[in-house]
Amino acid sequence: MADPLVLVLGGTRSGKSRFGLERAAQLAGDAPVSVIVTARPGDPELDDRIARHRAQRPSSWLTIDAGTDLAAVIAGVAPHDTILIEGLMLWLATLAGDEAPAIDELLAGRVAAAVGAIESHRGPVVVVSDEIGLGMVPLDPAARAFRDLVGITHQGLAAAADEAYLLVAGLAVPLKGTR
Repeated sequence: MADPLVLVLGGTRSGKSRFGLERAAQLAGDAPVSVIVTARPGDPELDDRIARHRAQRPSSWLTIDAGTDLAAVIAGVAPHDTILIEGLMLWLATLAGDEAPAIDELLAGRVAAAVGAIESHRGPVVVVSDEIGLGMVPLDPAARAFRDLVGITHQGLAAAADEAYLLVAGLAVPLKGTR
């Protein structure tokens, strides 16, 4: 029996990263934690965010770059270690690129492989992701396709999750499961 899969969704500055970090720490106790990061450094503001997130984590936690093959990265983590994925939406953005993504191809390929790896990991997994489907319908077809990719991926993870939370104004609204 696998340990819990926890999905943490929220908007920008909603508190989702803090909540995900705290939940991963609770689940891990004294056991190892691998943080799989998806942000790509490159501009001063994002670099500052990355540095602040890293400073909030215990120095004993291993940080791993997700790259484009998230399933392979997850498979490389020791079977019972806790995994914190920070954040899934940025990984999906890397896969999608700047053009309208081929949603069906991504969902059947790398996304399905990543979700499968998350579900089959034997230790706890906490997935933090941006909820982007609460706003206006984008006029741009690529933006609509990306929004759909994120929403469909979130639905699949939420269905598999033992716990799911939506963070709003720093408050965790339970969607599924209890602590």
